[in-house]
Amino acid sequence: MKIGLLSDTHGFLDPDFFNLFAACDEIWHAGDIGTMGIIDALQEFKPLRAVYGNIDDHLIRRTIPEDLLFTLDGVKVFMTHIAGKPGSYQQRVRTICLEEKPQVIVCGHSHILRVVYVDRFKHLYLNPGACGHHGFHQVRTALRFDILHGRVENMEVIELGQRGRM
Repeated sequence: MKIGLLSDTHGFLDPDFFNLFAACDEIWHAGDIGTMGIIDALQEFKPLRAVYGNIDDHLIRRTIPEDLLFTLDGVKVFMTHIAGKPGSYQQRVRTICLEEKPQVIVCGHSHILRVVYVDRFKHLYLNPGACGHHGFHQVRTALRFDILHGRVENMEVIELGQRGRM
C-alpha cells in the first residue's frame, strides 16, 4: 500500500497534489482540513482516512472523527491532529499509546515536518508538516511512503513549494 500523508491544508489543496499522489492507494489527512470541499476532493481522488483538527468547523467534525485507530497490512496506526512532541505526548494521547501500542502515530498541528522513531513507545512518529498557506512554515510539505508486510518503507518528503506562493 502506498500512502500519501498530508496535514494542515487550512482550506487550500495544491493542484500538484493530485499528480504527486496519483500512485498512492490511500490518502491520510492529519487534521486542520479547513473546508468540506477538500474532504470531497480527496474522497473522489482516493480512499481517505482523516481526522479533524482544531480549526475545523462543526460540519467537518460531524463527518470525520478526532482519532483513528486502524491496522493496515500488519501495521497498527493511531492518527490524531494534536499529539504533542514525539514521546512527550499530551495525557489523552499518551494513554491511547500505552493501551493500544500502535506501531505508527500520525499527527499534524505543529506545521513541523518530523519523522522519528520514539524508543520510549516503540513506534514511528509521523508529522507531514503543513501543506496549506496558513502558518509559520516556510515550505509546504507532505509525506509519501509504503506499508508492506508489517513495515513502513520508502519514506519520501514531498515539497509543494513556498508558503504563500500559488
